[in-house]
Amino acid sequence: MGIANGIRKQAKKIAIGERRTSAWAQTLKETAEELPPTPLHRLEKDGLDISMAWAIIGIFGILGLAAVYLMSLILIPITLAVVVGMILGMAAEKLSRMGVPRLANAFMLSSSVALVIFLVINSLAGPLMTLANEGPAFAERTINRVMPYLERIEWLHITPATFESGPMSIGALLENTGNVLHVVTTSLTPALVQGMIFFAALLLFLASRVNLRKTIIMTFRTRTQRLAAIRVINAVEQVLGFYFATASLIYVGLGVVMTVIAYAGGLAAPVLWGFFAFLSSFIPYLGITLMTFAVAVAGILTHDDIVIGLMPAAAFFTVHLVMENLIFPAVMGRRLEINPFVVFLAILFWTWMWGAVGAMLALPLSLIVITIIEELLIEEKPQPQLPK
Repeated sequence: MGIANGIRKQAKKIAIGERRTSAWAQTLKETAEELPPTPLHRLEKDGLDISMAWAIIGIFGILGLAAVYLMSLILIPITLAVVVGMILGMAAEKLSRMGVPRLANAFMLSSSVALVIFLVINSLAGPLMTLANEGPAFAERTINRVMPYLERIEWLHITPATFESGPMSIGALLENTGNVLHVVTTSLTPALVQGMIFFAALLLFLASRVNLRKTIIMTFRTRTQRLAAIRVINAVEQVLGFYFATASLIYVGLGVVMTVIAYAGGLAAPVLWGFFAFLSSFIPYLGITLMTFAVAVAGILTHDDIVIGLMPAAAFFTVHLVMENLIFPAVMGRRLEINPFVVFLAILFWTWMWGAVGAMLALPLSLIVITIIEELLIEEKPQPQLPK
């Protein structure tokens, strides 16, 4: 009986509590209905807040560009090593499938790059020394050859006496040539340091390439993000490897053709002209323009007849035009086409930041950025699957 009475008392207490709670809820509801509605004010930003936000972004952007410019001694060889390492990614994959260890794989590829660079420098050492020794005589011949054309332009006020005294005299030109050689000599030590950084970074990048890929992929948390990272990395390596492997073969052929043109046109150091044609082809638009202009000037200085002098430049420009507009698109296809204006702006920007090396890196960096954007924005492509 005692237990039953205790249960009844607890039931009464619960019922009383429920009635009180219901009464309180009803009171709160009625009170809320009697209160006037309070308008919701949305937090809006005015023009000053938006200007401040963009100003902060601009300040950080300027500081970032300043850091990239000031750290060029280190960033140029490291960036070049990463780009070259990604270009060699396909070759590294094939060697790994053949059973070659990663460290041996990296050593073989980096040593091959060093050997190619050494052979190129060794083959160009002779023509460059000859050009340096004949610099004063070449400058004098240039002045004598160009003088009749300069005298026809009256507003320039240039006469033969202009080159006998003053800043445009032969002595001043020779002195400036010495200053240029001094600048080149003083820049040799930083170039050697950058070369050592480049080869060390290339070797380490190729050796730790797989682990670095895994680290980048595992940085993302979700499965979708990791799949996107895999897709972007694979696409960048494939684009760079395919583009530069094919472009190198095509431009080697262009260099050989330019060597033949220079030899047939009577230009000095035809091998040097072929190498410059190969190297300048990797800088779109600006490279071909400067190369054609240089060949035209050399042809005019070499031959008395201006028409014959311009024939090597015309031949080179025609061959380059055929390769760029017929052979290159036929081999590459339309999937690697880039907006010419974007490439031009990229070349100007990276040339301003890092000089000649920046001009050569402008195209691969543009390919990397465009590939990342395409892979992240286009969803129709097949998605790779992570291993279980």
